Amino acid sequence: MGIWHKKTLKPLLDTMQSGTRPKGGVSVDSGKIPSLGGENILQKGGITLDKLNMVSEEFFKGMNKGILEEKDVLINKDGANTGKVGWFINSGLTKASINEHLFLLRGKKDLLDNGYLYYFLLSQFGQIQIKNRISGSAQPGLNSRFVGDFLIELSEDTKEQTQIATILSTLDRVIASTEQLISKYQRIKTGLLHDLLTRGIDEHGNLRSEKTHKFKDSKLGRIPGEWDPSTIGKSCFVRNELRFPLSQDVRAKMQGDYRYYGPTGIFDYINEYRVDGKYVLIGEDGDHFLKYKTQEQTILVIGKFNVNNHAHILEGSKDCLTEWIHLFFSLRDITLHLTRQGAGRYKLNKTSLLNLDIALPKVDEQREILKIVDALKKKNEQDKLNLSKLQSLKTGLMQDLLSGKVKVK
Repeated sequence: MGIWHKKTLKPLLDTMQSGTRPKGGVSVDSGKIPSLGGENILQKGGITLDKLNMVSEEFFKGMNKGILEEKDVLINKDGANTGKVGWFINSGLTKASINEHLFLLRGKKDLLDNGYLYYFLLSQFGQIQIKNRISGSAQPGLNSRFVGDFLIELSEDTKEQTQIATILSTLDRVIASTEQLISKYQRIKTGLLHDLLTRGIDEHGNLRSEKTHKFKDSKLGRIPGEWDPSTIGKSCFVRNELRFPLSQDVRAKMQGDYRYYGPTGIFDYINEYRVDGKYVLIGEDGDHFLKYKTQEQTILVIGKFNVNNHAHILEGSKDCLTEWIHLFFSLRDITLHLTRQGAGRYKLNKTSLLNLDIALPKVDEQREILKIVDALKKKNEQDKLNLSKLQSLKTGLMQDLLSGKVKVK
C-alpha cells in the first residue's frame, strides 16, 4: 500500500479539454457519432445513454478535442447542474465525443487512476470544492482553471487507487441492479393490480380468464360473473357526520401536538382527535383531490383525526371491506366525476360520490386479493430498504476509502 498525500489535481492530469459541436446544434438524427452533453450526466453520478444527440462522421473526423476514450471522467461545466460527474466506462460505443458543456479529464497513468478520480469528484470532498469554484450569476459555471488549486487526497500507489475504484464501481452495479429490480416489480405490480381489480382470483388463487370463467358486462366494463356491480352509496357508508369544521380562532389554539389542517393539508398530517375505526378519506376540492392519508400498513387511516368539510369519509360494510374501497379507488380516475363550482373550481360532491360505480367480489375474495396486494407492497418496501442500505454503505465507503481512513488489501 502506498503513502497517502494531498495534491493539487492539475499536475496529475494528462488531459483536460472541452468539446464542440456543429453550428446550428445537433439532434438524435443529425449523424451517427454520439455527442454527449450535460443531459447525459446523471445528477446522482454516472452516465445515461438513453437519448444521444449525434454528429456526422465528417464533423467527428475534424474534431481536435473532446473525443472520448474508455474510462474518461466527465464533468458538467456550466448551467444549473454544474458539477455533475460521469464516468465513460463500459459504454459499448466505439466512437463518441462531448459537446462544449462538458469537461473531459484523464489522469496520468502512473499518477492517477481515472476511476479513483471519478469517485473523488463525486464524493462530498470533491463536490464541496467544485461548488466553491463555480462562478457567475446569470450563467454559473466552471472554467478550466478550477483544477489548479483543487485538492485531491490519494495514495501514491495507482494499484491501490484502482482497487478503491473497483470496490465502489462494484457497489454501483449492485445499486443499479437493485433499482432495475424495483422498477421491474413496480411494472409487474401495476399490471397485476389492474388484473386483480378487473378479473379477480378463483377458488384456486388463479387469475380468472374469459376463456375459463364466466364474465358479464357492467358499467365498469367486463367483470367476473361472481362479482356484484354496485355503487359507493349502496356498498359502504359515507360518514360525513364525522367531519369537524373548526373556526379560525380554534385552529390557532390547536397548533403544536394537535395541529389542525384544512383542505390543502389534511392528507399530510393526521391528528389524534376524534374518531376510532378504519376509514378512507377522499379530498373534495382544492389541490388534494382523492388522496389518502394512511397509517395502518400505509393502507388505511386508523385511530383519531381531524377532518373538515372539504373531505369525505368512507367506511366499509359487511359486503365491502374498507381496504377494498381504498384499493378500488387507487385505479379509478375519479376526476371524471368532478363538477365545476365556478371559475376554475372543481368539486367531488356527495351525490357524485354516492353514484360512483364499484365492483364487489365476495368478501372472502376481497380478503385474498388484499393479501396478494399486501405481499407485493411488502416486497417493494423491502427492495427499497435494501437500496437505501446500499446507498448508505456507498456513502460511508466513499468517505473512508477516498480519505485513506480505511485501507484496502
